[in-house]
Amino acid sequence: MPTRESTLSNGLRVVTDPIATVESACVGLWVGAGTRHETAEVNGVAHLLEHMAFKGTRRRNAQDIAQEIEAVGGHLNAYTSRENTAYYARILKEDAPLALDILGDILQNSVFDEAELGRERAVVLQEIGQAIDTPDDIIFDQFQEAAYPDQPIGWPVLGTADIVGSLPREAIAGYIGRNYGADTMVLVASGNIDHDRLAEQAERLFTGLPAKAEARTAPAAYQGGEHREERDLEQLHLVLGFPALSYTDPDFYAASVLSTLLGGGMSSRLFQEIREKRGLVYSIYSFTSAYQDGGLFGIYAGTGETEVQELLPVLCGEIGRVVGDAAEDEVARARAQIKAGLLMSLESTMARAEQLGQQMLIFGRPVPPEEVVAKIDAIDAAAVRRVAERVFRTAPTLAALGPVGQLESYDAIRARIG
Repeated sequence: MPTRESTLSNGLRVVTDPIATVESACVGLWVGAGTRHETAEVNGVAHLLEHMAFKGTRRRNAQDIAQEIEAVGGHLNAYTSRENTAYYARILKEDAPLALDILGDILQNSVFDEAELGRERAVVLQEIGQAIDTPDDIIFDQFQEAAYPDQPIGWPVLGTADIVGSLPREAIAGYIGRNYGADTMVLVASGNIDHDRLAEQAERLFTGLPAKAEARTAPAAYQGGEHREERDLEQLHLVLGFPALSYTDPDFYAASVLSTLLGGGMSSRLFQEIREKRGLVYSIYSFTSAYQDGGLFGIYAGTGETEVQELLPVLCGEIGRVVGDAAEDEVARARAQIKAGLLMSLESTMARAEQLGQQMLIFGRPVPPEEVVAKIDAIDAAAVRRVAERVFRTAPTLAALGPVGQLESYDAIRARIG
């Protein structure tokens, strides 16, 4: 069935993706605000707000929220990214009204109780500590900060312990007041949903939502450089990356194909050459991160202290080689992987709702899967080589964590890439 759209009287967009053959639904609100909308003094407030939204409203305490959704077998959750925050519930079809009532309540009526805030700050501090203790997790924050130093897009989503540990209630209330409005949010539902009923209920439930938010997005200015941290670990964790493309760039899908071809699976160049043929790593892969006004292309590898001496020349060689010799057969294989991942994800109401939410925030409209598949199918080897030239001929960013003593200099690595 086709997606349907409505706009409430306060401007909140409602988009549904009806699937009559399932017994469940995913209902959520996607907000076009995240870490990029913080100031340096309150880095981490967007993520702390996501936690505090579940800690009590004027109608429900934290236990009520948990018990009401779980009494019907539902699941309530949220996540924060650098550009977005999402609050969603997965429920059986008949419980969609309850899910929407709870979502409307936590996003408009949260009280941010001081006692709850104290406990939740402690929880987030534990989360930050866990990330720091997980090298193949924290390395990506270090990579992001090295690529975008001293700007919101480079700050960690979780924030830092010294800031989060003292964030006051006023900081949370101020952030939601500035960034959460009908114009920055979209209500999305996927599954066995009646659009008209959902929109009618939302019209009643979201009357307290301001029509306009003051959200401002600080521009992303890639700089590149390096971050090295010596740590007593068995492995050296490193990420090597470059500035990449925004969601709206005409070469966005070509960059996705390039990433898959280079390091997206067991048949990829990096996996075959570096792990299978040489045994230099256990884990190696490439990835892309897209934003409104740019993005990052990165390669992660976990290797030994001595193996890095052989790894980096081979890795840089593969980066340089793909610019000139990406072939049609491997491009076709990469296209098939991306299409299969997209189409398989359509079997999940959660994945479909998330795709819709992101599409509405980025493009202002639902993007049919057939349109995405057509764009992927249009990518050929020439397009991949062109994008590789575009991405890899810029100053790299290097983040390294662990026994870094035998890792060659940033300038030497940059020279290898050319």
